[in-house]
Amino acid sequence: MKGDYQDLVDEISALLGAPATLENRDFRLIAFGAHDSDDDLAMDPVRTRSILTRQSTAAVRSWFEGFGIARATGPVRIPAAPDAGVFRGRICLPVRYRGIVQGYVWLLDQEPGKPGPEPAALDAAMEVAQRIGVLLAEEAKAGADLSREFLAVLTAGRGWQQDMAVAALRAALGPGGDGLHAAVCVAPWPGEVPASVPGAAAVCVVPRRGGGEPGGPAGPGAGSGPGPGSEPAGEPALAVLLRLRSTDALAPALAAVTRLLPRAAQTTGTGGGNAGSGGGKTGAGGGSAGSGGGAGSTSATAATAATAHRVTAGVADPVRGLADLPAAWEQAVASARAAAAQPRFGPVAQWSAIGPYRLLTALTADPVDDPAARTLLTPAHRELARTAEVFLDCAGQAGRAAAALGIHRQTLYYRLGRVEQLTGLDLDEGEDRLLLHMALKASRLA
Repeated sequence: MKGDYQDLVDEISALLGAPATLENRDFRLIAFGAHDSDDDLAMDPVRTRSILTRQSTAAVRSWFEGFGIARATGPVRIPAAPDAGVFRGRICLPVRYRGIVQGYVWLLDQEPGKPGPEPAALDAAMEVAQRIGVLLAEEAKAGADLSREFLAVLTAGRGWQQDMAVAALRAALGPGGDGLHAAVCVAPWPGEVPASVPGAAAVCVVPRRGGGEPGGPAGPGAGSGPGPGSEPAGEPALAVLLRLRSTDALAPALAAVTRLLPRAAQTTGTGGGNAGSGGGKTGAGGGSAGSGGGAGSTSATAATAATAHRVTAGVADPVRGLADLPAAWEQAVASARAAAAQPRFGPVAQWSAIGPYRLLTALTADPVDDPAARTLLTPAHRELARTAEVFLDCAGQAGRAAAALGIHRQTLYYRLGRVEQLTGLDLDEGEDRLLLHMALKASRLA
């Protein structure tokens, strides 16, 4: 498919005598023509960045869209704007299919005073752009058409059923099935499958079974317990299988995921967090598994109340081929659950960055009900639970914990004494600390 796009872009370049670039509707680079000019103005910062990073910035996108390219049905001339990094004017050929914009072909316009492309040449180039639109629409439709095969992989039982489902998806994807992919979970997602997700090989909506996990017993923000942050059981999640160019080139995938969050938030009427910043901060809060939460730490009940019904996304580690796709989906679900439990992970969390939640999400498919922590985790003892969590996040250092909580050290000691009375645990004992810390963190997932 990529070869087809390149051939068509080269055809437009030949028709108009200028190097062309093709971007999808989200301004992600698909193909570009060779540039052999000695004119330095031809490679202005906007064009250079688009080719090197394979995408344009939000500011550039907004600027170009201000010229009405998303509504245009014919070529659009855009003047140079040196202050915006556009040293040469552009000719934009909208790529449409059945009236819906699928992408844009960009060409450098001639300098002022020089004749531009002839109308007949532009008409011929628009005909080629229409053929590109058909390909882009078919590619998007193919991803949606694979929703049944993709869903079967994510919901099949282990063993021969799962092996058969993977084989069916591999056959449907063709040679692309052996490439590099990342599994993504966006939850909750009560709407239909999106018409188009840039870079997606397959997309489907995964229903929740029982207590809530998409395709399993528990899921992001789900839970059957009475916790304040529990989402109603039965809310589905969106599953996306994203194509990757390399294991260390996750930025395009994260950008595509970040754009999905506002769609989900609008559909559910929830707050999806700052989607614009979430992608850039993905994993920033991961830190080491033992890093302290400091002043940002909250009790399990307070955290779940603050993030109730928040739309989050999880991104699994890249996998090559489809054999490990079921495990990658589990990673994506766990990462989305961690993002819902811990706002510091941002609305988009990567599996590699969620630290201890890699273990906790595997251990807590059901709400935590350890007898030692049961009383502490009730709403009546919210402040004591917060105190205990901050103290343990600070590795038991009383000075750091008191400063993070904004209380006197003697107040901290009094509260910790109350925690020991309620739980029957000795906070001077390592295993007792471990048990309480795990219970507090795991309760966020309830």
